[in-house]
Amino acid sequence: MNKKIKELSVFLPSYNEDSHVKSTTLRVRDTLNKIAEKWEIIIVNDGSKDKTGEIAGSLLKKDKRIRLIEHKINRGYGAALKSGLYNSKYNWISFIDIDGQFDFSEVVRLIDAQKKTGADMVIGYYKKRAVPFYRKLNTFAWQIVVNLLFGLNVRDIDCGFKLISKKVIDTLPKLESERGAFISSEFLIKAKKEGFKIVEVGVSHYPATRRGTGARLDVIIKSFVDLFKLWQKLR
Repeated sequence: MNKKIKELSVFLPSYNEDSHVKSTTLRVRDTLNKIAEKWEIIIVNDGSKDKTGEIAGSLLKKDKRIRLIEHKINRGYGAALKSGLYNSKYNWISFIDIDGQFDFSEVVRLIDAQKKTGADMVIGYYKKRAVPFYRKLNTFAWQIVVNLLFGLNVRDIDCGFKLISKKVIDTLPKLESERGAFISSEFLIKAKKEGFKIVEVGVSHYPATRRGTGARLDVIIKSFVDLFKLWQKLR
């Protein structure tokens, strides 16, 4: 990338991530200092029971460009995503999972793709996903269902690394999902329906150090319930 992006908001959904919140935030900060003229980092603490909020609080005291949003109780990944999206102030927004699954410095590839294509959204897809086979199978089945119902033909619906124009957030009908893994699908389905241009870029993926909630049966069931509710609404 030849020159810096003018402004970029980055938010980090966090739930019981006290072992990662400082290191990931500082790595994101170091990258932003190199690639963005103006930036902010928003740590979304989704009702953590560990020291995530305390550590995040110490970080924002040292840098006013770091902000903290606190959910008093754990509301789910979708709620954390919405808090980040709707509270980002700059024209471009990005986010990654805070647990070390992504290298945020690869955001330059998403920015380059946006500049070359004029896309409204650049979404990552895993070049090689570092998860067990059953998780890959679950994702494959989910994508088939979403594609059949909505024609959302993308390589990876749920990759937690995206670059989004704020005009997309300001234009789309409000996102509804909170619990369950449906939030990313809902977002992309609504963006496609509004005619926004979406392009895809491969990103590296590293093993998570703890098990997420996305593979729990109750979360999967809630995701399918939300999926069919949206399908009925948009028919």
